[in-house]
Amino acid sequence: MEPAAVDVVVIGAGQAGLSAAYHLQRRGFAAAQRANGAEPTFLVLDSNPAPGGAWQHRWPSLRMATVNGIHELPGFEVPPADPVAASRDILPAYFADYEKRFALDVLRPVKVKGVRRADDDPRGRLVVETDGGTWTARYVINATGTWTRPFRPHYPGQERFRGRQLHVADYVSAEEFRGQRVIVVGAGVSGVQLLDEISQVADTFWVTRREPEWVEADFDIPARVAAIAGVEDRVRRGLPPGSVISVTGMHWTPWARAAEARGVLVRHPMFASIEEDGVRMPDGSFEPADVILWATGFRPALDHLAPLRLRTPEGGFRVENGRSIDEPRLFLIGYGPSQSTVGANRAGRDAVRAIMADRVALAA
Repeated sequence: MEPAAVDVVVIGAGQAGLSAAYHLQRRGFAAAQRANGAEPTFLVLDSNPAPGGAWQHRWPSLRMATVNGIHELPGFEVPPADPVAASRDILPAYFADYEKRFALDVLRPVKVKGVRRADDDPRGRLVVETDGGTWTARYVINATGTWTRPFRPHYPGQERFRGRQLHVADYVSAEEFRGQRVIVVGAGVSGVQLLDEISQVADTFWVTRREPEWVEADFDIPARVAAIAGVEDRVRRGLPPGSVISVTGMHWTPWARAAEARGVLVRHPMFASIEEDGVRMPDGSFEPADVILWATGFRPALDHLAPLRLRTPEGGFRVENGRSIDEPRLFLIGYGPSQSTVGANRAGRDAVRAIMADRVALAA
């Protein structure tokens, strides 16, 4: 059976994917399930069982008041919410309302297994193969984020540890560590936030690969512009995006201040190895541990793009303005400089603008 043909396939229904779908609809594209044959079509595929993107998987103690940077989806404000409400209760419901309001008809759960070229024609179609069927598209907008690819670095002796090891992606509540000794690894926003939370019920020991560079100034517009420019340069050259913190330094947050006030924001160098009951430090000293929490970030979930052979020797994808330099029919949004929620919104809009410009040029 021939694959079903649409004009645009959007992979992922988080912030970036829904933004792209919204702007496609505004520009006259119809959800494929509702198309009458006269208008261009789009299809949104999502691997999650329900709306909400990564928000539905966040830990329960992440409250609306402590979420780092919520930005509304285009055309629909985030409803007022109790600051102490769990973000994973409020935001998935908001995403579900958004999909319904704009009749985006997201197909889920659908796992994309691979994206490949249909033939050698550079203006031909891309084939999107999934566990729920196969489609061809003139363009693919990839918006798969990072949540499904937590990064767990390997250290000598890791398999010998008799305690518990978990990643931020597995975290549920500080209460499960009450009375234990927890080594928190990582200097990102989540690492410091969970250090503050866990240290209220457990003995914590914080380690990072580099000495954090604390920035007293607010993370204002010039700082954000500088961060985005740094990441944009990396992805344009095909380098892995890296983290915003690596570009901007660590900005003080309420939870960082709270941890500092209690005397737990004390950074130690990364341990040299892991042993049965703790870690061995570079100076030879031993630190006991019941738990090692890896707050070591995430990597882009892009394995399904492997058939396109776009990954550079450095491990990244060459992207400019959200579009693959080496495969112009592919857009990568929520990747690199557009990882933030506001950046994802803009990337969705800009991808659709580029598609519309192509259509005008081809029609001329």
